[in-house]
Amino acid sequence: MTATQTEMVHARAKGFDTRPPQEALAILANAQAEAARVVQDAVPEIAAAAELAATCLKGGGRLIYAAAGSSGLMALADALELPGTYGIARDRIKVLLAGGIAGLTNMEGGPEDDAESARAEIAAAGVGPGDCVIALTASGYTPYPMAAVEAARAAGARAIGISNNQGAPIFAKVDVAICLPTPPEVIAGSTRMGAGTAQKIALNMLSTMMAIHLGHVHDGFMVNVIADNLKLRGRAQRIVMAVSSVDETAAAAALERADGAVKVAILLAAGADGVEAAQRMLVESDGHLRPALGMLGR
Repeated sequence: MTATQTEMVHARAKGFDTRPPQEALAILANAQAEAARVVQDAVPEIAAAAELAATCLKGGGRLIYAAAGSSGLMALADALELPGTYGIARDRIKVLLAGGIAGLTNMEGGPEDDAESARAEIAAAGVGPGDCVIALTASGYTPYPMAAVEAARAAGARAIGISNNQGAPIFAKVDVAICLPTPPEVIAGSTRMGAGTAQKIALNMLSTMMAIHLGHVHDGFMVNVIADNLKLRGRAQRIVMAVSSVDETAAAAALERADGAVKVAILLAAGADGVEAAQRMLVESDGHLRPALGMLGR
């Protein structure tokens, strides 16, 4: 049986365990950097995936991640950050993990083979038209995400597939296929390493571009941030100051009037005639701050 790319042996694996620690760690660091570089070639597919995900969310659908093992951890890390960073409602983001969330404290391999569980969870979640599933599997043939995609597509949902093997079977089942052909792992088959690094980078890029399409990024600022702690409240204030060119006092006053809504606060600080006027501008500009500021001549 021919090994897939993610199961192949690294060129410097021979005697790896006998190398001096600094040399071994340098090999590991270089392998991570090599894995990261493959993401660049997937930019067109990541762009298409981000547009698809944004379109589904704009239309009232949900973003649903489906994965197992290390890929599941990458999916979970991306999904959990979206509500706080970009203000996407938590009920619009769902994560389906082989073995369930409870299995994260004792991650076993068996659940990733449970295709029936994936189908049942897609059905229980009510996945259907308007929703978008992002399925991750380093190998490209893990039963759990494969079955999740099949069930979601059968229910009318759209799908994005991410794998680290060229020609992965999952690519034939999705609308957008993102191939991240990472080099063999230094520890053969340990896809939490290079493959996981590439997946995390791709997800960072995908969700960030999705947020840009949704109007949640302006000049590199997260203008839809949910400022629910001291650090983020300070960040929100600095964003209002930078975008609206006002001082600290004016930014704080605008945020208070806007009840913490950063986009609204920016428009207030820029001269909008009240909260309702600022909200109307955002509705007219489809949530994008730049055209809303243009209405104020900014």
